Amino acid sequence: MDWDKLRIFHAVADAGSLTHAGETLHLSQSAVSRQIRALEESLNTILFHRHARGLILTEQGELLFDATRSMTKRLDAASARIRDSEEEVFGELRVTTTIGFGSLWLAPRLSKLYDEYPELNIDLMLDERVLDLPMREADVAIRMKEPSQADLVRKKLMSVRMQLFANPDYLEKRGTPEDVEDLRDHRLICQNTKSEQVSAGATLVRELLSYDLPNLLTVNNYFGCLQAVHHGLGIGVLPDYVSIDDTRLVRVLPEVESNEVPVFLAYPEELRHSKRISAFRDFVVSEINLQRKKAQAL
Repeated sequence: MDWDKLRIFHAVADAGSLTHAGETLHLSQSAVSRQIRALEESLNTILFHRHARGLILTEQGELLFDATRSMTKRLDAASARIRDSEEEVFGELRVTTTIGFGSLWLAPRLSKLYDEYPELNIDLMLDERVLDLPMREADVAIRMKEPSQADLVRKKLMSVRMQLFANPDYLEKRGTPEDVEDLRDHRLICQNTKSEQVSAGATLVRELLSYDLPNLLTVNNYFGCLQAVHHGLGIGVLPDYVSIDDTRLVRVLPEVESNEVPVFLAYPEELRHSKRISAFRDFVVSEINLQRKKAQAL
């Protein structure tokens, strides 16, 4: 297939319009249309359904668009890596981590990274699914488990434990439990044990549920659990790092916590000398050290 035709096809599929794609590509609508017809003829298939409201991909068009989208991402990543220089940090950096860590810990701190590197663009992908770094689904990952792939550079950042927290207004109104049995008088806010999460968190929740707690609110991520705790819906199972920055939380039953969960930063070996990776890694390590000092001062 002609690379130039694929580039034009991708722009049309992305825009859903010959006119808009032409504006992006600086080509006339007729030129774009000719290239799409030529590509369809070469493939002997129809790639778009033509409607008054625009163009809609056919099943074959969707297959090709998935391929060109993947190609575009890889080309963009390759271009950014080629442009990496010794003095500058710029371009896109695709970061993947869990919904909880990404929304509760990482995202609130990114302004510091942008202040230092204003030309760096972060594509933050929050997903419990582990993305494949060697296959370029992301550039760098922060995961709650040591990566198993051998061709990755990895660094342990810290350890996390799941603990119980509540809103102080809620405790004043409903009382503070003195032992796990007292949780029957409260609503437990936690992730469903069937949700994708670290095994230590699921184990702690199963232990708590063994006390036949009558009131329960399950959410499929820790961000939702935290919001429910803030609004006084009950006592939540949350990662310990949230309480260091959040003065609205009070720890409940300090003897109750999960096993340690290791937190690792990882990236492909071939990106070892990437300035964007180095900048992000140093930023995360610095923020963790600051948080560790803050926790010791509490």
